Amino acid sequence: MADRIHKPTKFPSRVFESFHGGDDPAQLSRVAHETANALLSRVRENPDPEIVERLVGYTDEHGIDAVAELWSRASARSLPGALWRLYLVRLLIRQDPTGTSFLYQRGTEVSTTIDQVVAGAPNPTSPDDIVTLADAILRGIFAGDFGVALDRAGAFCRVMAAGATSLADDTDATAPERATELTTRALRFAELADEFSACARLWRTDSLD
Repeated sequence: MADRIHKPTKFPSRVFESFHGGDDPAQLSRVAHETANALLSRVRENPDPEIVERLVGYTDEHGIDAVAELWSRASARSLPGALWRLYLVRLLIRQDPTGTSFLYQRGTEVSTTIDQVVAGAPNPTSPDDIVTLADAILRGIFAGDFGVALDRAGAFCRVMAAGATSLADDTDATAPERATELTTRALRFAELADEFSACARLWRTDSLD
């Protein structure tokens, strides 16, 4: 990753809402795959707690753009693509833990799946809980079961999608613009959930590159 240190970059919600994923795998940069594989292999072979924590909090100090430059154009179903999306979701949570925990809590109330159990946040879910969950999921990538970490990320996104959809339904009649925004956000979270789940399956068959 780049050594240049600068003020962390804010990531407006509208950018997330317009995020559709990476390019075709044939167009991926070789550097993205090499850096993702080298980083993950090195850390997982010797998961020093201090190094793991520095990686988990990397974007807090350096900003999201350093990660984006390396991995944001990678296919959603690739190692660099998965890492980029994990950092993106963590940043979104940390920028608005109150709003995120509210959406997540609503999702747990309307969901009929076990996703909230898989994600692993306490119920009820406070802003501090949701930040802790984001860090725990990313930490699991570097020093835990990689597939389980991806499953947790996918489950988290599905709960968020359910919460955003429910709130969109509530506000449709009185605040249609807000309802549209929430619906768009729900779709993005659902898309991310599918991508994380696909990456987990690929990882378990040694096919996530």
